[in-house]
Amino acid sequence: MADHTGTDPDLPSPSGRRRLAVLGSPIGHSLSPALHRAAYRALGLDWEYSAVGVGAGELDTFLDGLGPDWLGLSLTMPLKHEIQHRLTDLDRVAALTGAVNTVRLSDTPGQGHTLSGYNTDVPGLVRALAEAGVDRASRVTLLGAGATAASALVAAAELGAEFVDVIARSPGKAETLETLGRGLGLVVTVTGLDTIDAADRESDLVISTLPGGTALPTEFPARLRASIPLFDVGYAPWPSALASSWAAAGGTAHSGLSMLLHQALIQVRIFVGDDPFQPLPEEATVLNAMRAALPARPPGPAVEG
Repeated sequence: MADHTGTDPDLPSPSGRRRLAVLGSPIGHSLSPALHRAAYRALGLDWEYSAVGVGAGELDTFLDGLGPDWLGLSLTMPLKHEIQHRLTDLDRVAALTGAVNTVRLSDTPGQGHTLSGYNTDVPGLVRALAEAGVDRASRVTLLGAGATAASALVAAAELGAEFVDVIARSPGKAETLETLGRGLGLVVTVTGLDTIDAADRESDLVISTLPGGTALPTEFPARLRASIPLFDVGYAPWPSALASSWAAAGGTAHSGLSMLLHQALIQVRIFVGDDPFQPLPEEATVLNAMRAALPARPPGPAVEG
């Protein structure tokens, strides 16, 4: 574990208290404060991480009021898109998906803050799937067409997918996913929710980015539910209706809590070391502390990142 006296050369000194927060509206349900506080305690850092209600159209005012003690922000929708015009640079995944859920602030004397944007949802999902025993999938079925679906599409590409079947409530809104898929070398098909029960449907993995309370008009074929895993990015209420459907067929469903955990760990890497790829000192200990901070029954409904 990191030296709690602040002498670890790989960590910032805890003598300078830094401020961080997750922003969104509503934000009271967020589990990010519990996860981040556990991480900074494990690292011996006396940093403050809070949840701040910031709605659509209010982000610029919030950013303009930040002092030099502010280091980082976690963002939920719709702020993942609204932040873009304030950023100095973007990481590759944020540029691909068009969604930023992590911002690191650097204070430049005389110029104020410069903001760097990252997307940790993709590596968070890939790590969560690996933890669930899924490290490859040739054909992926993706439910939903929003910002999280874009991250899931990139994650599918990183799993080696060749084909992605997008099932959306409004197929016409999935054009950006088709464009993104072509850029990733994927064959993307888009259909409506009424195709879920297609008897000839084939898939290695189903990822749902729909809100947990979404009522589907039908069920996936029983043989599919029994044989392939479901990863539902939502985690409250749990089990979701879709997860219950998987269980009824004898299949395995995973909640989004593990994605939330792993994307938060990547955020901590960014805030502490300014590098999403550089593991933290004693990272396994930090991850265990964060995992222990997750409640058995999280408040909901919730999908965040």
